[in-house]
Amino acid sequence: MRDQFLLRPDVVFLNHGSFGACPLPVFETYQAWQRELEAQPVEFLGRRADVLLDEARATLADYLHCYADDLVYIPNATVGMNTIARSIPLQAGDEILATDHEYGAVDLLWQFICEKTGAKYIRQPMPLPFTTHEAFVERLWSAVTPRTKVISISHLTSPTAMIFPIGDIIKRARDAGIYTVIDGAHAPGQLPLNLTELDPDFYTGNCHKWLSAPKGAAFLYARRELHHLIDPLVISWGYQPATGQSMGGGLQLSSATTRLVQQNQYQATRDISAYLSVPAAIQFQAEHDWDTVRARCHELAIQTRQRIADITGLPIPAPEFWLGQMCLAPLPKIDPNDFKKRLYDEHRVEAPIITWNDNHFIRISFQGYNTQSDADAVVEALRVLLNR
Repeated sequence: MRDQFLLRPDVVFLNHGSFGACPLPVFETYQAWQRELEAQPVEFLGRRADVLLDEARATLADYLHCYADDLVYIPNATVGMNTIARSIPLQAGDEILATDHEYGAVDLLWQFICEKTGAKYIRQPMPLPFTTHEAFVERLWSAVTPRTKVISISHLTSPTAMIFPIGDIIKRARDAGIYTVIDGAHAPGQLPLNLTELDPDFYTGNCHKWLSAPKGAAFLYARRELHHLIDPLVISWGYQPATGQSMGGGLQLSSATTRLVQQNQYQATRDISAYLSVPAAIQFQAEHDWDTVRARCHELAIQTRQRIADITGLPIPAPEFWLGQMCLAPLPKIDPNDFKKRLYDEHRVEAPIITWNDNHFIRISFQGYNTQSDADAVVEALRVLLNR
């Protein structure tokens, strides 16, 4: 499938997890929407945008197995996490429980929120190697206290590439009256998602990573009973004042549109082409039997991780059921910046070198365009660099 993507042929691209890569047919759809916007901007943004976004949202909702009016398009998962974190009512002494595997920007977000509210951010250590899902949940839950207001956790972690058992955590938190905030940045397209079945309080995910939509397409989902909590990051024409009267003549909330969509979807001038291209990305994966693609990539990840472990002699961080299409392989003590530079400059391998809890790892992503030769290339590059 390499010829379906726009990636440079001289690079062994094993870092889909950072920014994704968009297939050519989907990118052409994206550019077609941009040209249509520029052909008649007033008609496109002023008269058609809401209907077009509603249609694109319905397709995404069907893919995620949820109601369309329980989600809204946003630029990226970071915007989603910010929207949620700034909306949940927190007071001094409240606790937000997370793990030490969370995305760095999310750690910073909760630290910012705590500075403003007096709440406390708890990063529960979850040491590698992992064993069972049950042991993971129990260790996380041991950090829950009567002050725990929020559990903020990744579905699939960025620094360590682990799939967390969020279903069990969500159910347990619901029984305890704790909000669940799920950072699903890496999940859509890499993991089958059924948001109705998972039933989180809040979930945000990127479409421009593993679903392979154009850059700048993500979604925010909120359980219907909690829509009233979500405040938009940007106040624009969709905002409905508490008095019901808008000095600026804002849009009237229709019975067919939820507050979540009304206040977050309609804004001023912005390019919505990436959002409108998400259905094309979903169609592209359906046409290419993506369940089979995911399974092949998962197998490549397992095999490659073991081959690297055979070189380094270091233990594997977790059994294979913790993995999707990314794998984390431990490295010995290295200079991570120099090592990454040599990996790319000398071997043309694009893969991140991760420092997590003072240990070094390489994180390798496998997507539909990757082949066995890509796996062979990174293994041989690591063999050469580590021997040197």
